[in-house]
Amino acid sequence: MKGKFVTFEGGEGVGKTTQLAMIKKYLSEEGKDAVFLREPGGNAVSERIRAVILDRQNADMTGMCEALLYSASRAQLVESVIRPALEEGKIVVCDRFTDSTFAYQGVARGLGADKIDMLNSLACGDIVPDLTVFLDLPPQQAFERKGGADKDDRLEQEGMEFHKKVYQGYKLALQKYPDRMVDVDCSKDADSVHRQIVRIFKERGIVE
Repeated sequence: MKGKFVTFEGGEGVGKTTQLAMIKKYLSEEGKDAVFLREPGGNAVSERIRAVILDRQNADMTGMCEALLYSASRAQLVESVIRPALEEGKIVVCDRFTDSTFAYQGVARGLGADKIDMLNSLACGDIVPDLTVFLDLPPQQAFERKGGADKDDRLEQEGMEFHKKVYQGYKLALQKYPDRMVDVDCSKDADSVHRQIVRIFKERGIVE
């Protein structure tokens, strides 16, 4: 692939939206051709799947059903948007990707790494991030900072024990994929975190 694929990961309330907006501005100012996406979502089909996943009326959704829906959304996004953009030489930046499924469904839902790895392989084929930025903030601090869970988001409403397991899942992912995952302490102010991310982009060859 001629382009570069970067994913941003982290639990709820860690500041992904802020950091993605800042890196988008930075790449634009640098004159880089970048595509910004979110998961689940990023195209018409995947956005419809996203609505089903996050709908609070689907509170009885099983962990496997959830994982399959994420994988279906991802498969559509990879083939319709990510792969073509990378082949064109663009930088693709995605808010969440396979590591979210590992942390949320593989660990927090208890499905295990083997099933998640199989689903991710089916959905993504040979598409793997060149860099994954993990915004590291324990869930207690994250929810305090964002002012509590979003009442309209089914996953945010899962409770603190669930989100602690998600956090543990991300820590396991960092150990599993040390070559592409970088831990970024986001307890500091947004500008400091942004400067650290820009430095990582340069070190990893995403930008010159």
